[in-house]
Amino acid sequence: MVIPAYNEAATIRDVVTRTLQYVRRVIVVDDGSTDGTADLLAGLPVSVLRNEFNSGKAATLVRGMDAALKTHCEAVITLDGDGQHRPEDIPALLAAYEESPDAIVIGARQKNRAETPADRYFANRFADFWIAWAAGQPIEDTQSGFRIYPAPVFQFVRPRCDRAASFVFESEFLIEAGRRGVRLVGVPVAAIYGLRGRRSHFRAVVDIARIVRMVAWKLISRGMDLPGLVRSRRMPTQMRYSSTSTTTMRPDSRNTQAMAKPAITE
Repeated sequence: MVIPAYNEAATIRDVVTRTLQYVRRVIVVDDGSTDGTADLLAGLPVSVLRNEFNSGKAATLVRGMDAALKTHCEAVITLDGDGQHRPEDIPALLAAYEESPDAIVIGARQKNRAETPADRYFANRFADFWIAWAAGQPIEDTQSGFRIYPAPVFQFVRPRCDRAASFVFESEFLIEAGRRGVRLVGVPVAAIYGLRGRRSHFRAVVDIARIVRMVAWKLISRGMDLPGLVRSRRMPTQMRYSSTSTTTMRPDSRNTQAMAKPAITE
């Protein structure tokens, strides 16, 4: 489990403590926080990496993912540290991953849409349309940071992760993986708005504009990829599992080499 964190003092200990009920290994990457985020994890059985300066979400995620992959795990789970996702939904994603171990599993925030701020809802839906088109398959909630990535996918998908790519990285990852035949599976989960410890670092206008610019270039470079548009309008792959599942499967419970490598198509 990789949890990127930037000034999450209000939520990080609670999120990590709850997460530890479902996974054995947790890596928190403190992205240059100034509020003592990392200090609040003292005494918990987690690995804490610290960026000396704020590097952006993309670089922070990549640092945590690389650290996780060095442990020879078979998959990397990512969860935001701001409390917008329920760690109690981890078993639901794990159940979907167990059924489709070569797919990227996305915690799609579908359960309480009425509570989603209007600007975030419409910005996310706008991004969903374009990213699904570029990926060539339907995707539920392209902006959710609650995901499971099979380890083999990192062998051939590695978007740029500089500071300018901060919130673009996760979207570009889905596009590149989808174009190479990796299934993108959604699992309905709840999202928490209003009770989080801080305002979101995601800027709906600026960051969506950066995502759209990236997507536009990928579509233009493929002549707008009309077949991809057709495929993206199909019903999304969605799995429904109870978040109270008692599954004990862990992402590092099997050897990575035993996993089937996702089909790679150009």
